[in-house]
Amino acid sequence: MAVRIGFIGVGGIAEHHIKTLQKIEHAVVSAVYDINEARAREMAEKYGAEAFASAEALMDSGQVDALFVCTPPFARDGSGIEEQAARRGLHLLAEKPVGLSMAEVREKERVILESGIIHSSGYCFRYMDIVAQAKEYLADKEIAMVMAYRFGGLPGVRWWRMLEQSGGQLVEMATHQLDLIRYLAGDFQEVNAIHAQRHIRQIDPEATAYDVGTVSFTLRSGAIGNITSTSMAKYVGKGAVEIYGHNFFLSVEGNVLRIVDDAQDITIKSKQDYYYEQDKAFVEAIRTGRRELVLSTFSEAAETLAVTLAANESAGSRQTVVLK
Repeated sequence: MAVRIGFIGVGGIAEHHIKTLQKIEHAVVSAVYDINEARAREMAEKYGAEAFASAEALMDSGQVDALFVCTPPFARDGSGIEEQAARRGLHLLAEKPVGLSMAEVREKERVILESGIIHSSGYCFRYMDIVAQAKEYLADKEIAMVMAYRFGGLPGVRWWRMLEQSGGQLVEMATHQLDLIRYLAGDFQEVNAIHAQRHIRQIDPEATAYDVGTVSFTLRSGAIGNITSTSMAKYVGKGAVEIYGHNFFLSVEGNVLRIVDDAQDITIKSKQDYYYEQDKAFVEAIRTGRRELVLSTFSEAAETLAVTLAANESAGSRQTVVLK
């Protein structure tokens, strides 16, 4: 059975998914829509899909079984796309972050869960083989501390520099590392964040996003930690999650897993394409009904978003925010 897939939003990340889906048996990219009509036509011609004049026309076409939503964060809230897809019985993969308003995201989640569709999100790191190995290793470990970071340059799109449109780096980029913390070490209890503008206003005087930030946190397990990020590291691009216990150390840095304890000091490098693994899992879950193949549901993405938005709230108020 072929799974016919439509795309809402066909920017860079969407094209990466489209290229990946070309390699997956049973996946067919059949329809695209973008507010930029020229871009939609370009992608349709390039990949043998049909371009539609609206998201609704695409969803009502009868040509799609599933939908990838790859629009920017500011375009999610108020769009109703996820709800409309769910009510039509279209399976859904929503890229991260899934919104900027928790109230709206929770309403989307409610409709999605009630619909019974298969739903996924863009937290592709969960699909790495080394992350599965790390999760298995940590299953019986008592975690004391977590340290994480995401360093890189400033994206070229202007909306990213506006906090009200992107949510800032933790919401939009370092969210991957924060989601790994949740996946490997458990849920967050409270956050205390400091965000600052050090150089970004020299690039764009109207920028409202921060360019350096750090978040101290506690987990429900009692472990404490920190995640630090910057978009001013144009000469360095890296990210990692380090997990410490009294008798072990574990890190996932890029595609490299390291485990150190009394019996071993091993380093394992993943050779997997995690986008391929993520998209394949989604397609196979639809084809076979095996929901367990999806490792990051819309609900999981909502929980990760809640932590990152709480960090923004903390940075704004300069107070600790407790997660509900």
